[in-house]
Amino acid sequence: MDIKILGTGCPKCKKLEKNVMQAVQETGTNANIEKVTSVNNIMEYGVMMTPALVVNEKVVSTGKILQIESIKKILQNK
Repeated sequence: MDIKILGTGCPKCKKLEKNVMQAVQETGTNANIEKVTSVNNIMEYGVMMTPALVVNEKVVSTGKILQIESIKKILQNK
């Protein structure tokens, strides 16, 4: 599974990254996690608000910090 966290490094982006890491660890998901900080690369996904979460090249969340339980549900449905 490929997971990308889109954000420029703001506190919200860092919190989302932390929550994603914990959700992946708790679910035992085999995932490649990448942080995308380039505004140009973020815009390629059509994202206007960060942080954003991309799973297997599909944007699943924008503009909010997902809680760990919400991330787990997303991971289990992919």
